[in-house]
Amino acid sequence: MSSPRFWRRGASIILPALLAPAAVLYRLGFLLRQAGAKPHRARVPVICVGAATVGGAGKTPLTFALAQRLRQQGRRVHIVTRGYGGSERGPLRVDPARHLATEVGDETLVLTQSSPVWLARNRAAGVAAAAQDGAEVVLLDDGLQNGTIAKDFSILTVDGISGFGNGWQLPAGPLREPVAKAAARCQLAVIIGPDEAGVAQRLPAGLPLLKARIEPTHPQNVKGRRWFAFCGLGAPEKFRRTIEEMGLDLAGWREFPDHHRYSEKELDRLRADASALNAGLLTTRKDWVRVHPDFRAGLTPLDILLRFEDEAALDQLLKPVLTR
Repeated sequence: MSSPRFWRRGASIILPALLAPAAVLYRLGFLLRQAGAKPHRARVPVICVGAATVGGAGKTPLTFALAQRLRQQGRRVHIVTRGYGGSERGPLRVDPARHLATEVGDETLVLTQSSPVWLARNRAAGVAAAAQDGAEVVLLDDGLQNGTIAKDFSILTVDGISGFGNGWQLPAGPLREPVAKAAARCQLAVIIGPDEAGVAQRLPAGLPLLKARIEPTHPQNVKGRRWFAFCGLGAPEKFRRTIEEMGLDLAGWREFPDHHRYSEKELDRLRADASALNAGLLTTRKDWVRVHPDFRAGLTPLDILLRFEDEAALDQLLKPVLTR
């Protein structure tokens, strides 16, 4: 499902206040898991990409962009991910030509476009498998709260528009842990998009901060046409904002729950709705990979790429880690 509206900044505090006791229990459980974890030190550098919040922080595009950047520099980089939403447990090197989103998760399949990807519920085993397979550096996707792997460098990613939501912890809000605690374990923070939520002011003064933005990779492929767009994301408004900022002709729009698995009947209905408006069907790459290959006809994925405003600063920060 999409994030509850009361998780958003500026929303009423009535429901968060009622859920405060449950948030305390969640926090206690998190601390117990952290206390019992024994970090494994890998024989290759491990760079972690994580967030203080659940959903919509930009972890996948940031991991994707980092993998591409490192590969351009000649690094043999592999990604290790949990494979949220998939049935496989791993360690498993993902093959996009063979594996489905139901098996390995939608974000996992998207990441395979950037570098080799390992699905592993046991992160330590996944990192070990990647190193055995020739990885010189491992990107740990969404691993900030995982205490089973020792990280050489951790990056806190934050969406500049939604920020840290209402500032409450799960289930009263979107925070997995207090912002200060998450930031204290990181060596870099990346704000994606305009900082409308005042994220920079909530981060420790000494934490290096970089800004980045999301851009469509081939906007010319979708401009000049009429579209009916749909998505199943934790923050669907971000996809709609991208469409509007591109100036596309949006004839229709439909939202589904996050990580939604589309049925043939639903896709037929979407095609009919689009046809009635003389429009094509536009969706995200993450949604596109969740559609069974047999049912993708007529669907156009909008590919995006995260771009850093200061790539040289990023390279300088990562240099000591990559040469250890």
